[in-house]
Amino acid sequence: MSERQSPVLLLHPDDDVLVALAGLPAGSELAEYGLTCRDDIPAGHKLALRDLAPGHEVRKYGQVIGSASQAIPAGAHVHISNLSFGQFARELAIGAEAKPTQYVAPEERATFQGYLRADGRAGTRNYLGVLATVNCSASVCHFIASAARELLANHPGVDGVVPLGHGSGCGQPMDSLGYAYLQRALAGYARHPNFAGVLLVGLGCEVNQLDVLMENMDLNEGPLLRAMNIQQAGGTAKTVQWGVEMLGEMLPEAAKASRQALPASLLKVGLECGGSDAYSGLTANPALGVAMDRLVAQGGTAILAETPEIYGAEHLLTRRAMSQEVGEKLAARIKWWEDYAAREGASLNNNPTPGNQAGGLTTILEKSLGAVAKGGATNLMQVYEYAQAVEAPGLVFMDTPGYDMVSITGMVAGGANLVCFTTGRGTVCGSRPAPSLKLATNSAMYGRMAEDMDINCGVIAEGAATVDQMGQAIFEAILATASGRRTKSEALGFGDQEFVPWQVGAVL
Repeated sequence: MSERQSPVLLLHPDDDVLVALAGLPAGSELAEYGLTCRDDIPAGHKLALRDLAPGHEVRKYGQVIGSASQAIPAGAHVHISNLSFGQFARELAIGAEAKPTQYVAPEERATFQGYLRADGRAGTRNYLGVLATVNCSASVCHFIASAARELLANHPGVDGVVPLGHGSGCGQPMDSLGYAYLQRALAGYARHPNFAGVLLVGLGCEVNQLDVLMENMDLNEGPLLRAMNIQQAGGTAKTVQWGVEMLGEMLPEAAKASRQALPASLLKVGLECGGSDAYSGLTANPALGVAMDRLVAQGGTAILAETPEIYGAEHLLTRRAMSQEVGEKLAARIKWWEDYAAREGASLNNNPTPGNQAGGLTTILEKSLGAVAKGGATNLMQVYEYAQAVEAPGLVFMDTPGYDMVSITGMVAGGANLVCFTTGRGTVCGSRPAPSLKLATNSAMYGRMAEDMDINCGVIAEGAATVDQMGQAIFEAILATASGRRTKSEALGFGDQEFVPWQVGAVL
């Protein structure tokens, strides 16, 4: 790819479109394809390689991304005005392309400097957490964390106190899916290996009662897991005072933890793409996929998610499913989303946002093909529901919405101790307690937003690096981040507002 000089890219021999790697004014000659651009083609956008009749199934990456809604002449801009979303036949062929994983020999496996917890899991950070069980206690959690930070000076081994509020916890039926997801998310964070200790804070009269949460999720109070209600404590000021005392009791024990060499097999990496553009599927996502293949070869875990954003590309995953059961689980989640969207009067094609479309993505099918690339090429080992504990090594899938922080919350609750987030438009966010590496898909955005972006994958499109080279660079950055190197989002202070459990169902 480094020798290519063409301003356009043909991604697959069967494709009907070319991708512009730079803006092409109308009248631009593409001699190698015998084409003249009929329209201005923005960077990252598509132009027709040949005349396309109305109804023609248009292919990119060798896969269907939509149908021509009108006649499209060769050289014309292919986008929302002439390309429409529609159903198309796809064969799941469960397990047809599964193949043995080539693991790195144990004596050659990579390591990182992490915290080994009592349950055998690895922490990449060493925080104390203050978690709200309901939105009504969210502010108090922030008050407690703020007041407790003055205690950290005497305990340098603790990375900080993280307050996490959210917008749920009441006004929902106790037998609802949203209630179950919230409890799973809270329990996953309470047990997260990046937290040395956690304080749960409730109001006292909410639906999501503390004692019920702890009983349902098998959470047991102890020196490093404490719980309290504001109403029982006697109000805000007394709760803050008591909460600070509890955190103060946790700090000496939390500070005893120290980093040690741990195998990369203990890493669980959540994969997210947000503010995507057409470069996402060309640069950052496939490079991240290479990094995940390397992690899986080490015995680690890659967590792919965002079910609406694999829609139309799920067959690329089911074909690599390690069993019929795993493939059918993924197919069942796709069916649930089809029914859910129809019931809510929505379309699964509504995921390409205005920003995505401005970046060159037209349909969810096109976006999904690029998004799936984040997971790499190894077998699909397991499928999890939202916020379930991820236990299987290798590439796994978690059912989440495409909404970035809701998706990341589910993966972190599942045990992701680090997140890799690709973005083309420039999403600014971060998660705690799991650090987030931000991967830019194009150099122009990286140049504008370098203070937010950790790695520039745009060099792939410029021919300055290969996908494989960037995949190795990402893998090395993952090890460095897991060992304590701060990410850009951590330096900016992101993470306290990004705990967003999935709210499903009626708010009463």
